[in-house]
Amino acid sequence: MDNYNVIAGVSFTGSRLAEYREFLHKRGLKDEGDCDYTVMILDEDYVPVACGSLSGSVMKQIAVDDTVEGAGLCAKVVSELQNEAARRGKSHLFLYTKPENKRMFTSMGFSVMAETDSVLMMENRRDGLKRFLDSIGKRGGKSACIVCNCNPMTKGHQYLMETAAANCDNLYIFVLSEDGGGDNFPPDVRYELVKGGTAHIKNAIVCHSDEYLISRSTFPAYFLKDTIDVELVRADLDLILFATRIAPALGITARYVGTEPYDAVTRRYNERMHEILPKYGIEVIEIPRKDNISASRVRALLKEGKFAEIKELVPENVYEYLSGNFAHDA
Repeated sequence: MDNYNVIAGVSFTGSRLAEYREFLHKRGLKDEGDCDYTVMILDEDYVPVACGSLSGSVMKQIAVDDTVEGAGLCAKVVSELQNEAARRGKSHLFLYTKPENKRMFTSMGFSVMAETDSVLMMENRRDGLKRFLDSIGKRGGKSACIVCNCNPMTKGHQYLMETAAANCDNLYIFVLSEDGGGDNFPPDVRYELVKGGTAHIKNAIVCHSDEYLISRSTFPAYFLKDTIDVELVRADLDLILFATRIAPALGITARYVGTEPYDAVTRRYNERMHEILPKYGIEVIEIPRKDNISASRVRALLKEGKFAEIKELVPENVYEYLSGNFAHDA
């Protein structure tokens, strides 16, 4: 590494940012603009030859110039990113890349979690997913699941969960651990609201999703061509991971969803679920939405301070949280 220079920072600006983006562009990659730490390696003439970035717990936008292949620069970039993540208290990292890069990243200690024709999902722990699933535990009897955002939890969500729980011995409820910002409620808040809203459902097991259920906000598409349907790729990867690793480990044979008349992306995802999961022995059961209740409607009413209307749409514990934390802003 004596002939190379390493520069790194929380964010690049000006000509350095332009240089970074141009380097990615020449390799068929793009900067998604959500990175919070970037490493770039320059040759002795200060020309970029390798780079990589962190976005939360996801390593992304890793690229190496063809002229320096075999010089160990990819490993150097990965090492620099891991060191920075460790300084931030993050030891568990994830990587999304092209399937053709599997051997290279496997040699650096990454393990494959799921793979499609377009994308490979890896983590830097050989038993990370197993430990996650072991922490949840497999129960005997018929098991089903629901994957939800609950932003916030509504009586519609509660109805779906009650309906599903009445038709199985164990209902795993995965609350997505993403933090989308904006109007979104933080992951830990959403998790606790779901816990409270399902306390009466004795066979419900409420779980965090960690990074093992892939959300829109955490899925990087920097290596996908503009002509590729990113949402379809994300859906396929998420469903393959669920069907091949998560469901078998927990004995899940059914997945419940509510009908989605409003969000076209979610509706498409549900359609893809119907296509993929039955191939793996997992029944997809779609329940009509209760009274057309939606979390987006609750958020809109919250902005307007209409708590009397909100009370009719959310479980009691959720109303208590909303009125206790937002009523003073109304």
